[in-house]
Amino acid sequence: MCVRDLFFASRLMPESSAKPQPEFIPIALREDYIEACRIRNLSPKASATLSGRCLQGMLRDFCGVSGKTLYAEIEALRVLVQDGQAPLGVSPDSVESIDHVRGVGNIGAHMEKDIDQIVPVEPAEAQLLIELIETLFEEWYVQRDSRARRLNKIKALAEGKKALIAEFKVPQIEGPKQT
Repeated sequence: MCVRDLFFASRLMPESSAKPQPEFIPIALREDYIEACRIRNLSPKASATLSGRCLQGMLRDFCGVSGKTLYAEIEALRVLVQDGQAPLGVSPDSVESIDHVRGVGNIGAHMEKDIDQIVPVEPAEAQLLIELIETLFEEWYVQRDSRARRLNKIKALAEGKKALIAEFKVPQIEGPKQT
């Protein structure tokens, strides 16, 4: 390979704007997120569709909801939030945002009744959907992991202190038993 070919073959820019995500986020979600980032400018509609798919995967994985449609899953999550049964970090405004994404993602996933009707999705709009995914990755997965690690450290500290106290405890001398 000549120097010229080597120069043009090397990438000077990152492949996409995707941010590295921790491995405790399921691989299928990370892959959909990365692909949505990669094609955002080339095909914003496809990027929006992948964002919707990623969000649906998050609803199933993190929130434990499932249904025949994304709409049914969002409604089930909405009920969980209203009843105070949703996982930590799931808020009414995040459910509302996911519902808005469902509408945009459906543009790419389902043909309109009038096939001549073209509903465009701009790269900046696809980017907003990607940013919602990044926000929910942080608020749901990363914060849950950070919280679990902090609470485990507190538990380990308490157990260590209990063991230390037990070491120094002198057994009580019992007096004569009364009959």
